[in-house]
Amino acid sequence: MTFCSQLLNASFPTFDLHDTVSHALEMMDMQHTEYAVVLDGLHYKGIVELFDLEEADATLELISLESYFINAHVKSNDHFLQALRVRTKFNIDIVPVLNEKNEWEGAIESDKLIDQTALLVGASSNGAFIVLETPHHDYAPGEINRLVESNDCMIMQLNTIADPVNGLLQIIIRVNKEEISDLIATFQRHEYTVLYYYGEEAFDNTLQNNLDHLLNYLNI
Repeated sequence: MTFCSQLLNASFPTFDLHDTVSHALEMMDMQHTEYAVVLDGLHYKGIVELFDLEEADATLELISLESYFINAHVKSNDHFLQALRVRTKFNIDIVPVLNEKNEWEGAIESDKLIDQTALLVGASSNGAFIVLETPHHDYAPGEINRLVESNDCMIMQLNTIADPVNGLLQIIIRVNKEEISDLIATFQRHEYTVLYYYGEEAFDNTLQNNLDHLLNYLNI
C-alpha cells in the first residue's frame, strides 16, 4: 500500500505569511510553479494560485490574501488515493501533505499521482483491457467473473464509472491474458456492449483458414 508520505516532495518551495506578493511571484517564476504554499512557521495555512497573486498589489503581504487561500491537504499517513481525490476536488496540480499536528511535510505533484495510479491499474502490466457497458441494474460482478474464468482468464483489476451522457455503467476490466478474442465473443453473446478492448485477437478460425487456402491456391 502506498502512503502519501512515500510520494511527497519535501523540498517543494514554501512562503511565510509575511512574505510579499512580489517576492512570491519572483520565486515562483524561478522555480516554475503556479502555486504558493503559505506557512505560519511550520503550520500550514493554504495555497494561493498564481493568477490570484498576479491580480494582487505586489507590495501586500501574503496574509492579506488569506481569503484566497485554498485549504486543500492530506495527511502523510493517508493512502495516495486520498491525494488523488483532493487533487480532483480542488482542481490543483499539487497536494500539500501535513503531519498529525497540521505541520508542513511536503507536496505531492501531479506526475507522481499519475504514475502511481498507472501502477495501481496495471497500465504497464501484461494482459488486456476491456471496457464494457451495461445498465446499472444489469451489473453483476459475479457473472462477469464467471464469464472471464470460463475463458481461462483471471480478473486482475475491475473498476466502474457512470457515463455522464447516457447514464450507463462502464466496466473497465484488466485480465491476465493477451489473447482475448474468445472472451470478447463471450461478452457479446451475453449481450454486453464491448466499447473498447486492448489485447490480441486470434484469427485461427474456419473463415480465416478458408481464406488462407484460397490465397495459397491463387499463388500456385
